[in-house]
Amino acid sequence: MEHKEVVLLLLLFLKSGRGDPLADYVNTQGASVLSLTKKQLWVGSIEECAAKCEEETEFICRSFEYHSKEQQCAIMAENSKSSAVFRMRDVILFQKRIYLSECKTGNGKTYRGTMSKTKNGVACQKWSDTFPHKPNYTPEKHPLEGLEENYCRNPDNDEKGPWCYTTDPNQRFDYCSIPQCEDECMHCSGENYEGKVSKTKSGLECQAWNSQTPHAHGYIPSKFPNKNLKMNYCRNPDGEPRPWCFTMDPNKRWEFCDIPRCTTPPPPSGPTYQCLKGKGENYRGKVSVTASGHTCQRWSEQTPHKHNRTPENFPCKNLDENYCRNPDGESAPWCYTTDSEVRWEHCSIPSCESSPLTLDSLDTPASIPPEQTPVVQECYQGNGQTYRGTSSTTITGKKCQPWSSMSPHRHEKTPERFPNAGLTMNYCRNPDGDKSPWCYTTDPSVRWEFCNLKKCLDTEESGTSSPTVPQVPSGEEPSETDCMFGNGKGYRGKKATTVLGIPCQEWTAQEPHKHSIFTPETNPRAGLEKNYCRNPDSDVNGPWCYTTNPRKLFDYCDIPQCASGSFDCGKPQVEPKKCPGRVVGGCVANPHSWPWQISLRTRFGQHFCGGTLISPEWVLTAAHCLERSPRPAAYKVILGAHREFNLESDVQEIEVSKLFLEPTHADIALIKLQSPAVLTSKVIPACLPSPNYVVADRTLCYITGWGETQGTFGVGLLKEAQLPVIENKVCNRYEYLNGKVKSTELCAGNLAGGTDSCQGDSGGPLVCFEKDKYILQGVTSWGLGCARPNKPGVYVRVSRFVTWIEEIMRNN
Repeated sequence: MEHKEVVLLLLLFLKSGRGDPLADYVNTQGASVLSLTKKQLWVGSIEECAAKCEEETEFICRSFEYHSKEQQCAIMAENSKSSAVFRMRDVILFQKRIYLSECKTGNGKTYRGTMSKTKNGVACQKWSDTFPHKPNYTPEKHPLEGLEENYCRNPDNDEKGPWCYTTDPNQRFDYCSIPQCEDECMHCSGENYEGKVSKTKSGLECQAWNSQTPHAHGYIPSKFPNKNLKMNYCRNPDGEPRPWCFTMDPNKRWEFCDIPRCTTPPPPSGPTYQCLKGKGENYRGKVSVTASGHTCQRWSEQTPHKHNRTPENFPCKNLDENYCRNPDGESAPWCYTTDSEVRWEHCSIPSCESSPLTLDSLDTPASIPPEQTPVVQECYQGNGQTYRGTSSTTITGKKCQPWSSMSPHRHEKTPERFPNAGLTMNYCRNPDGDKSPWCYTTDPSVRWEFCNLKKCLDTEESGTSSPTVPQVPSGEEPSETDCMFGNGKGYRGKKATTVLGIPCQEWTAQEPHKHSIFTPETNPRAGLEKNYCRNPDSDVNGPWCYTTNPRKLFDYCDIPQCASGSFDCGKPQVEPKKCPGRVVGGCVANPHSWPWQISLRTRFGQHFCGGTLISPEWVLTAAHCLERSPRPAAYKVILGAHREFNLESDVQEIEVSKLFLEPTHADIALIKLQSPAVLTSKVIPACLPSPNYVVADRTLCYITGWGETQGTFGVGLLKEAQLPVIENKVCNRYEYLNGKVKSTELCAGNLAGGTDSCQGDSGGPLVCFEKDKYILQGVTSWGLGCARPNKPGVYVRVSRFVTWIEEIMRNN
């Protein structure tokens, strides 16, 4: 191909005026494509690698890989559509969007997808074939038109879009049914809209999704990697009738955007079911009665209930008649009822679970298990191939993809292929003998990561007690110990072999691997002495080294975490049960698995509120719990209890010395104890969040307490319940709490009812797990009844008061 033609091709594919050279690529960390046509290049940056891909003349470059530790670039003709993808360390795969897209822009002149049937379902003839039709357009005559295989293309700029010669001798050609890309218009309700409109229908500028000003919110891009929450572009992450955004007007929290509908049919929605699979979004059965027996209101009608879940607003959700459906991502199919007193209810749909389980059935968000949090002392032995724990969180806090699922990452590490590897649920495992347990992640841009697990110290593996490790101030490292803190950036031990036992190459050496980035001269503070394992690039997976094996550039080193020798906040010593929800309606907790839970009692010993230990001397509770008396002597605190009555012999009972109510009258208060609590395996504080941190929508959190159980099991014992956080925008909808929830509060609960905090739980904790610890995000405050449908509980948002909390603790 001549250079001139390549330039023309680039002008055809690339939109002018783009400043970001990587805007036309989709990137995935930890992924590599098996490519037969490729070139290895030495470059100084990812952008330089992208430029090499664009400049390639010997083949069409569809993707490239960048290896950061050696600054190596591989440009390739293949991508994930034409070749297998496998996991590889320290590699980022970049694929050109145009070769992954199965939609068209404009008339589809640049369409390079793999559709190979006409709109009537007739198979296309290969462009290079001469039978049954002799073509006018061939790969040889038209090398710029992407005439590969028998894919639909538009080489003649036909205004009706991509077409192909057919394999039917009686029909020379026909058009293909290619949906429009949702960059200038939207299909359905705009759930997949990827355009750049960033103003609302009234002209207000949109707030960036990764910003929390002027409006704090729970739609955090890193927590919703599938929602494409980029820049300040209009999006629809929560099942609204159309894309919307938070606005830059402090007086207008959010507003819809004006996005036109696409004129072509939407992409196929996938299989539909007559039974309940996942959250039932593809249920198309004819059940039209709610779980409690109410008849459903027709979706097209506005009486007795006025609503916007109409067939016009949700054209792809099959809102026919009055059949139960799930148009907006609820937990299950539902409908408005014909009872004017009951706005809506979920329906009872028979489960598909009796049908054979397929990989597709595991790809729905509802079927992806929550993080299974390991207790602090859980660790893996050796390289973790025998690990069978329940951790399902990666080293950077990402959630693991189930091993049986093919979404978002297709792979071959399935339970069927590795029957002895323990590939259960989405638990961390090591099926291929890597350095430690790992998993595929639920983030499309990160194929896999090692898990957030510690290696057992050798003494623990042999069954003996571990030696005392020198204590160091936070953020520092022991200089000569062969254990590490955090990611080991400050590790200065003398380990000099990789996890597989291969000796490390000296950092000053250039054989067998030539390198220039990580040397003692370029990184004088990284401790690159001799051939010791180090972490000069802050690799999240820990210390590494270049190896003396000519065929393996680098590998990680086998260095355990140093034992802290103390009780860390948010890390229980007993594994919580984490019962999955449905403390009304929860389950009895494992004793002492929520060691920060306290019982606030009258001076005579009667429990009336909960609270949370946040440091040895301080408890956080609700302000309304202290309304009965302003005198500290009226209260006492019980720590380390599981039973409300007949307290265990080792509980700690401590008097109260001071009370502090939040000055703006928020429902939050601090209690100072007369003497510090003794931290034990049964008494450990919860961690405070960062100031103004916002919990992402749908985050699964936990409430605990001895409150009213309304006849459910477990009275007198500490109960727990798992609840999803509900973004204030949703919680303040008319059918839920109708604008009553303040920005300093958060909602959590199952909208179907059945699980909630209740009287006696007030002041208690709502904790959420983040990476490796439980963080106190809410103080139980108020609700409309207990566990009522459509009435989630409301909690004071602790992060909004962290500055006040720390100031009181510091000055008193």
